[in-house]
Amino acid sequence: MTRKEKTDDNAHTEINPTAIYLNRELSQLAFNRRVLAQAENKLVPLLERLRYLCICSSNLDEFFEVRIASLLANRIEGEHIDPPELSAALERTSIECHQIVARQYELLNKEILPQLAGKGIHLLRHEDRNDAQRAWVKQYFEQNVRPLLTPIGLDPAHPFPQVLNKSLNFIIELSGKDAFGRGTAIAIVKAPRVLPRVIRLPDGLSDKKGVSFCLLSSVIHAHIAELFTGREITAYSQFRVTRNSDLWVDEEEVKNLRQALQTELQSRQFGVGVRLEVASNCPEHLAQFLLEQFSIERNRLYAVKGPVNLVRLSELVDLVSEPALRFPPFSPTLPPHLQNENIFAVLKKRDVLLHHPFQSFQPVVDFIRTAAHDPNVVAIKQTIYRTGMNSDLMEALIHAAQRGKEVTVIVELMARFDEEANINWAVKLEQAGAQVVYGVVGLKTHAKIALVIRREDNALHFYAHLGTGNYHPTTTKFYTDFGLLTSHRELTAEVNEVFIHLTTLTKPRNLQHLWLAPFTLQKEIIRAIRNEALIAREGRPARIIAKMNALLDESVIRALYAASADGVKIDLIVRGACALRPGVAGLSENIRVRSVIGRYLEHSRIYYFRNDLAHDVYLSSADWMNRNLFRRIEVAFPILDKTLKKRVISEGLEPYLKDNTNAWHLNCDGVYVLKKPRTRQAAFSAQAHLMNTLGITTPLVDE
Repeated sequence: MTRKEKTDDNAHTEINPTAIYLNRELSQLAFNRRVLAQAENKLVPLLERLRYLCICSSNLDEFFEVRIASLLANRIEGEHIDPPELSAALERTSIECHQIVARQYELLNKEILPQLAGKGIHLLRHEDRNDAQRAWVKQYFEQNVRPLLTPIGLDPAHPFPQVLNKSLNFIIELSGKDAFGRGTAIAIVKAPRVLPRVIRLPDGLSDKKGVSFCLLSSVIHAHIAELFTGREITAYSQFRVTRNSDLWVDEEEVKNLRQALQTELQSRQFGVGVRLEVASNCPEHLAQFLLEQFSIERNRLYAVKGPVNLVRLSELVDLVSEPALRFPPFSPTLPPHLQNENIFAVLKKRDVLLHHPFQSFQPVVDFIRTAAHDPNVVAIKQTIYRTGMNSDLMEALIHAAQRGKEVTVIVELMARFDEEANINWAVKLEQAGAQVVYGVVGLKTHAKIALVIRREDNALHFYAHLGTGNYHPTTTKFYTDFGLLTSHRELTAEVNEVFIHLTTLTKPRNLQHLWLAPFTLQKEIIRAIRNEALIAREGRPARIIAKMNALLDESVIRALYAASADGVKIDLIVRGACALRPGVAGLSENIRVRSVIGRYLEHSRIYYFRNDLAHDVYLSSADWMNRNLFRRIEVAFPILDKTLKKRVISEGLEPYLKDNTNAWHLNCDGVYVLKKPRTRQAAFSAQAHLMNTLGITTPLVDE
């Protein structure tokens, strides 16, 4: 790229986009490949390998529900226009998805299940069960399964039934006549959703050492003929349909977003079909019949060698108690100064930085819980994106409202797949007397902020929590995130301004510390990148390190390309999809991209700019994606305390740049290559390092 191209936006637009950007869908699938690699890794404990396999399958489910569904919706425009580039993208993703699915089942059938059996954990098919086990399964079927089954023989009076998204079903072909002398040839059986998909068999029945399990699908298969007295089953298959799960609400017309969303949630289970999974032995004519029923193209048919829902095998992981087959247990620590002192007294003296899951999330819960009980606290404000069905933190907010405190909660009702839980919490909060609002119509409130207002010495003092991750009791144990507890006067005052903005919808005041999307976040990121480029052009060392889940926004990518051409050294730690193409001469030769996949899901967003040794560090809830920068309420906040700034750098960035065990390097062709240590002694894992040595800081970057 020439200097003119770097500084002239019009020159940028003339570059062929396919040359400088990597495909989003293929990059997302590459991330899933890296998750699958964890299931392939023989150094990972066996049950954890199975769990990674389930995670990979769950990721694919969401990929079809959201990304493929979106591509299919975009393909049909006007009079069934089919843009060639969309068809090509769908074809490429289809090939990659089929390869991933084939590898999943190969891994399950040839490695994981046989090795589990070798450890005394048996997942038995019908033909693997002994007589005693078959008798028990038959009894289980009669008592627990059969009463809940409603087979539907298809005819004009019995049309094809409604099939729920991702549910387990069976298609059966019958010979002979029904009770009325008619030749209804096909029946559908839906598996009851209330039953467990993995069933433990009684220990006393087994002739093998260890524990034995079977799948609900296997139980139904074994006794499905008993549902059709006098008829012969000539063919059958389990099947599963994945549907478009994006919710749509006409936000310009709707009067009450919560009520509209509750109605829309009911229809999510019956969205447009985007994928069909059947058993590998499903006859061709039955597969074709199902494809026609759901209007699904053949290249989105997946004939699998095993259960059609691998996600359900996570139940097996949870049912087995074998510590040797799991990751060693890990307990997060508490900062020493929070263990025996009132949290508000601590925050008057210092800011507190928490690094989850290596440090406990409990101080955040205690922050809200203490505020709920403190007679001097007059108000609590908080945003909620994901929090789960059970939450001590939400209960604390309810308790605070019941005690008469002013509680304001910004609940994001459109948090994908958490809508129902958030609606339930919104209702409970309102019933307790809290003021609940749903953010800004058309924009998701994704920022993670909480504010406590406390009366001290006849004046109001602010205390805040700002985080990179959700207020969710479960994910905080498995996602890496940072959280800042602070009483910094200017910073907390700006947090309050953000809450006023969200409740009044007025334009936010000029914020000096916080970068707020959709107003200033993208502009400030671009400004900081260009500042490093200016420093580099003036001959001084320039450095950018950023860590995030995804990098897709073209305006940020162009700024990074221009900074690279000016000589800025750029390291990007991007867990998932990345559209930036690194290492291209004249374009991005100074940019390196890596992805770290380990025991914990990397979730923190960190922006570091060297800025002539000022070492500007921002934490955020926002990835560098168009949706985060322009279609969400997001906050990036600075770490102002020098000691805490060093911690973010030494814990959140430097170990990940050193990782040679779980780090994948992105090549300019879009291929990720796993970095390997030269010797076993040289192996370094960022997450293992943080688990073992959290609290030991290292020097600042470039200092």
